[in-house]
Amino acid sequence: MRKSHFSSLLFALLTSVSVAVTAAEAPKTSPVAPVAAQASAEVGKVNLNSADAATLQRELNGVGEVKARAIVDYRDANGPFASVDELLEVKGIGAATLEKNRDKLTVQ
Repeated sequence: MRKSHFSSLLFALLTSVSVAVTAAEAPKTSPVAPVAAQASAEVGKVNLNSADAATLQRELNGVGEVKARAIVDYRDANGPFASVDELLEVKGIGAATLEKNRDKLTVQ
């Protein structure tokens, strides 16, 4: 009797430790997980329609102060970018610069 009681107690203890470890390793989810997943897919991308000149300069390859300012000026004059390819309309931005940065860019 004592042996079966000890076995049951040991089983309960090991089960609770296993559940605690599994819960600690499980990712935290919330009811808005699909929205969060969508947002995280865009993490690290530069939104051409909202980024300021400093952000464009810092995040994009081959874009210095003058080109970053030109992007913002173009957006102010023509409205939001409809696509990343529209960046080619900005003076000083060529196909090579666009291709170097295409994966970093988004328009929302």
